[in-house]
Amino acid sequence: MIGLVAVTAAGRANADRLAAAWPGRTRRYDGPASTALPAAFGQCDSVVAFLATGAAVRLLAPVLVDKAHDAGVVCVDEAATFAVALLGGHAGGANALAHDVATVLGAQPVVTTATDAAGVPGLDALGLPCEGDIAGVSRALLDGEPVRLEADQPWPLPAFPTNVSAAAPPGAPRILLTDRLRPDGDGGSAGPSAVLRPPSLVLGVGASRGAPAEELRALAEQAFADAGLSPRSVREVVSADVKADEPAIRELASTLAVPFRTFPAGDLATQPVPNPSAVVEAAVGTPSVAEAAVLATGADLVLPKRVGRTVTVAIGRFPPRGRLALIGLGPGARDLLTPRAVRELRRAAVVVGLDQYVDQVRDLLRPGAEILASGLGAEEERARTAVAQAQAGRAVALVGSGDAGIYAMASPTLETLDDALRAGGPPIDVIGVPGITAALAASAALGAPLGHDHTYISLSDLHTPWDVIEHRLRAAAEADVAVALYNPRSRARSDHLAKALAILAAHRPPTTPVGLVRDASRPGERGVVTTLADVDPQRVDMLTVVIVGSSATRLVDGRMVTPRGYRWLS
Repeated sequence: MIGLVAVTAAGRANADRLAAAWPGRTRRYDGPASTALPAAFGQCDSVVAFLATGAAVRLLAPVLVDKAHDAGVVCVDEAATFAVALLGGHAGGANALAHDVATVLGAQPVVTTATDAAGVPGLDALGLPCEGDIAGVSRALLDGEPVRLEADQPWPLPAFPTNVSAAAPPGAPRILLTDRLRPDGDGGSAGPSAVLRPPSLVLGVGASRGAPAEELRALAEQAFADAGLSPRSVREVVSADVKADEPAIRELASTLAVPFRTFPAGDLATQPVPNPSAVVEAAVGTPSVAEAAVLATGADLVLPKRVGRTVTVAIGRFPPRGRLALIGLGPGARDLLTPRAVRELRRAAVVVGLDQYVDQVRDLLRPGAEILASGLGAEEERARTAVAQAQAGRAVALVGSGDAGIYAMASPTLETLDDALRAGGPPIDVIGVPGITAALAASAALGAPLGHDHTYISLSDLHTPWDVIEHRLRAAAEADVAVALYNPRSRARSDHLAKALAILAAHRPPTTPVGLVRDASRPGERGVVTTLADVDPQRVDMLTVVIVGSSATRLVDGRMVTPRGYRWLS
């Protein structure tokens, strides 16, 4: 919950704007700041205070605890010019909140955390539990000192600067990525060390009805100690459906601050466990709960079940999975690049893409990100590269224009991944990041030509035979829907657009509006509205999107509009 503290009319008005933008996420604290701000700070996960930073500091100083427990605080000035991350930049989420507030209010986010300012990943901002001398290692990162990165297994971390590597001297400051309880790496380090705990473990639990929570907690602690594993790396607690409401298990999951997931007994009964029990099968319909639940998640069993008086536990480890984000950069304008795409670009250690698209976003990448760019015609190579890098356990971003799933790299990359999986390669996590397409940018420039049913058709026959394209054009013409034509005309295909327009003209009047938009959303954008009878294909090239209206499309004040057919009734 985000507390909104406002004491002036302007502050209350801006608080109202945030509340409207974030329904269900905010709670208002109006009244004297001396009581409202400490109350919000103690009751909410984060706070937006429409106060001067000095006033906020004086009011909060007596109630501060430490950075791990304090709420994040963002201060906004009276004119909503700045959104200042004041407290809890990473752990409290204030840095990210400052950007969110700025987006809603049109303010400038002010973030002074050193790692954020330098573009270096904050160790306490990676979404992983972090222990040790975080400040000392962070200083070494920022100062450019050699920092040694040691990992038990690959994990898709974002890019670190080039002074971080596995080849750094053994005595250098260290970042250890491990789920081991007592990591000691190569024998220790003379410098500071920070330990990152990847969410690599799963805890399977079985319990009799009404089992004591203390017994379960003690057995779990002993199991982790015996396995030499850290409970801070637990991703989830799992059991059988019949235990979904078992208080002891739910309390343990809450203590570990992880989700609690259950499986039907029939699903657990199919798991090949090492220690089946006829007694358990008679009681719950499966010969195993703790071990079987671990295996049902896809994890490998690393500690077989340990048995207490009324409870059992087992521990599994998930195989490491790389991460591949398929990112659409939009039609070209920076302000049409989505915030989600920016976050994923900052999340990536490897960026793959057409060289001209990578160049568009180089300034957004973290220092140390590996860039694997290639030229036109290398689409299959880019797909293979992105999949291979992700299957090596890395965080990869594959970038392209528009939307990655529309005439772009998502489909060939997913096909490449399927081939790699069939060949025995490891699975990866795939994240699709939608982008604004060229057709949508062109439609906005023209008016609303796609206001009713419409279709996209590419006139490029590099991947689709021309007779198939003609068949689709005829179907669209007969269906009388607006048509957005991609790849309309090139030197090698100079007559394709004319042929396409002739097919469409056979099924709709010559006065049908046609829009041509070149360089949609870019500085040289040019849009023209004409008709099927008057359109000149010679004015069109590969940088142009052509939108042909349906028979219902008309001009409204010079803009193409395909009516939706609303009839407003009083």
